Amino acid sequence: MEQRFASLGTMSVNEKNFIQTALLSDLRIDGRGPYDYRNLKIQFGSEDGSSDVQLGQTRVLGFVTSQLVQPYKDRPNEGSLAIFTEFSPMADPSFEAGRPSEFAVELGRIVDRGLRESRAVDTESLCVVSGKWVWSIRIDLHILDNGGNLVDAANIAALAALLTSRRPECSVGGEDGQEVVVHPPEEREPLPLIVHHLPIAITFAFIGEETRMVIDPSYLEEAVMGGKMTVTLNSNADICSIQKAGGDGILQSDIMRCLRFASMKAADITDKIKKAVEAYDKGRTLKKIKRHPVPLKADEAGQQRDNILVEIEKLKTEIQDTRIDSECDVMETEIQLSAKDGSVTEENKHIPFIGGPSSWDPYSKGVDVDELKVSLASKVSPALVDKLTAPQSAAEPDLTISDDHARNSDPIPSSRGISEPAEGTNQPKPRTLLDAVKPKNKRKKRDMKNTKKLRVHGSDGV
Repeated sequence: MEQRFASLGTMSVNEKNFIQTALLSDLRIDGRGPYDYRNLKIQFGSEDGSSDVQLGQTRVLGFVTSQLVQPYKDRPNEGSLAIFTEFSPMADPSFEAGRPSEFAVELGRIVDRGLRESRAVDTESLCVVSGKWVWSIRIDLHILDNGGNLVDAANIAALAALLTSRRPECSVGGEDGQEVVVHPPEEREPLPLIVHHLPIAITFAFIGEETRMVIDPSYLEEAVMGGKMTVTLNSNADICSIQKAGGDGILQSDIMRCLRFASMKAADITDKIKKAVEAYDKGRTLKKIKRHPVPLKADEAGQQRDNILVEIEKLKTEIQDTRIDSECDVMETEIQLSAKDGSVTEENKHIPFIGGPSSWDPYSKGVDVDELKVSLASKVSPALVDKLTAPQSAAEPDLTISDDHARNSDPIPSSRGISEPAEGTNQPKPRTLLDAVKPKNKRKKRDMKNTKKLRVHGSDGV
């Protein structure tokens, strides 16, 4: 219905009287009280620095862009901030395309004064190279629908766009240190603008002969008002600017009352803007996080663990088989060498193999377990040691054996754990039982060549 009145451009006397009479009873045509604000909705676009603000039926879009320019001569260390407005005939038939109207210029100046004069944006942080390059921030405000109070909606849209804007990061280098390199967003994260505080614009309208004051006037109330005033202040109640655009005069008491109401509304609107910006920043951060794979369920995790264990067992089995095969190859090689030398007889072919492949050793072949235990026990007995180390008599047979003869002859278990020497053979240097039992670590260090020599020597002794 308001758009119909906008197309007509004028209002009847009865409609004006109805609005003024309703205000005498503290009622407004849209159901609000004199000091109630319309519903505020803040949204953001897919790109940084874009905002969509809807205040009742008023809708404004804000866009923030930045570029490197040369600074002003009187301010070589500060960037610049500029605001441009665009009034489309789609928002209101009274708006004309092309040249901006007086109201468009006034709106841009009110928003610009609130941001610039209060130093809300840190312009010194926009300096790249003093006197040569600075960042120029441009705010474009597009009026999409005029439902009244465009100043407040445009101010909120500009602030929301500034808080979500990002400028590219740049570095200074070169031989003279004056070359500027602008890094794209793919290489370095863009930097946000530094905003110290949020100057909020609150507009009041004065209607009727008794100058009834209302806050956030609608389109129809602006058509019948006698004057209006815009107060810009932050959440700390610091006054940034005051704009009185002609019309009826206002008493000092009314101005002070407007400031009290404006301070409360500014704090409320500031909280809404900050909450909306925090939600936008949170969503923007989540988009940059790399997603991790979905965790496996309990059954899938258990099955995967079992598969890993099976693979480990297979690997162990393969390693063990490889070790056994290598030891068997060594055994076959030594048997073949012994067969060539003729040291393998029919008697010792049937001697059972004692021990496993990992403990196989040519020196322990043919040694019985009981014989080994008796020899180890005799090793501890002092009497037996004295007897063995004493000089042998002519009547007592020689109890020592040669290392080569012990390997090639068939051992006969006895109480002393020794075998009788063969008659008619050349005996080497006498040895004791302590020398017959070799430590296991010394056995493994013998290589194939030494083993072959020993076997050949043993066959010659037989």
